[in-house]
Amino acid sequence: MGEVVIIDAVRSAVGKRNGGLSRKYATELLGDVLAGLLSRNPLDPRIVDEVVGGCVNQLGMQASNVIRNSWLGADLPLNVPAATINTQCGSSQEATRLAQGLIAGGLAEVVVSCGVESMSQVPMGSTAPSDPDYGQPRGGRYAEVYEPTTQFEGAERIAETWGLERAELEVFAKASQDRAARAWNEGRFDGQIIPVSAPAVDDTGAVVGNKVVDRDEGMRETTLAGLANLKPNLRDRSPAFHTAGTSSQISDGAGALLLMEAGRAEQLGLRPRARIVESVLVGSDPVLMLTGPIPATRKLLERSGLSIDDIDLFEVNEAFAAVVLAWQEELRPDPEKVNVNGGAIALGHPLGGTGTILLTKVLHELERTGGRYGLVTMCCGGGLGTGTIVERL
Repeated sequence: MGEVVIIDAVRSAVGKRNGGLSRKYATELLGDVLAGLLSRNPLDPRIVDEVVGGCVNQLGMQASNVIRNSWLGADLPLNVPAATINTQCGSSQEATRLAQGLIAGGLAEVVVSCGVESMSQVPMGSTAPSDPDYGQPRGGRYAEVYEPTTQFEGAERIAETWGLERAELEVFAKASQDRAARAWNEGRFDGQIIPVSAPAVDDTGAVVGNKVVDRDEGMRETTLAGLANLKPNLRDRSPAFHTAGTSSQISDGAGALLLMEAGRAEQLGLRPRARIVESVLVGSDPVLMLTGPIPATRKLLERSGLSIDDIDLFEVNEAFAAVVLAWQEELRPDPEKVNVNGGAIALGHPLGGTGTILLTKVLHELERTGGRYGLVTMCCGGGLGTGTIVERL
């Protein structure tokens, strides 16, 4: 099998709901990130063998193969094919795993993995219409086998199962906000963000020109007292754990990686920045829904021969605070290595874009700190877990 290396990794800033990217067409958002990725690297984009990307809510502007449409809309070569996949929140991390497989299996030498989600314009759940004639995603025989819970209820049950207290979730959430603010103040995200020009609107919502979005928008002043006063997300009974302050933010964003077979990179005179050591997609309990990072991490470590202590940095998607805290309870990593620059509670979670955004973040932070191994893992709706280990070169 060919060794798969990462030549470059970039992302947009993550816009908050109805924020700076909320009027940016989804295909143009990803198209700008793809064009930015390719412009940073001296290669003819016609040599890209395939683009594989993730998107969850494939409706409207995100329908009909949003990855291909984004590529073409950016005026990139029409000979390059593209495919859109949906593995729920882990879609673009799974796209990266599939891109790795294409290269390792000899079916391609140069692949771009990517992902996008404009949650402001195509809301979460919009692909499951209320018309009963269409049925429900987890209806029919599924509901006879498994209780059709939601990710919100799954997060609550994880908190109950692992004996977590609401106050613990709030301490974790405040740390996410504090770390994200520190990262921006110290310039830790420098070099990874592709600035995006987006429509600017006035107080009435009318478009009044354009502005450049190049800074994550989800950060906010956070106190434990303020978090304690927030209403629960879902439950109107006790115990209720998660609030908007301890959950990932609805967001808009995109990310992309340039992957190659190591020999092809050498042929092209391109310096690899990292290699993909292992990647996995695992199934997990679909009722608890969001425990996938636990078996995904165990499988990654088993297949790679690495221990939890060998990993220098972890990016565990903060879909809900309990997801990461339960993962920490099971895996016992050094918490100072986990989401060191904040996570989705502070920076946002643009669903299909988050996997490549997290991979971008971990690669750049490994380079900044001189670390060797980074591990990214995510929970996914329906009971799945994605995972990737990268080694800085």
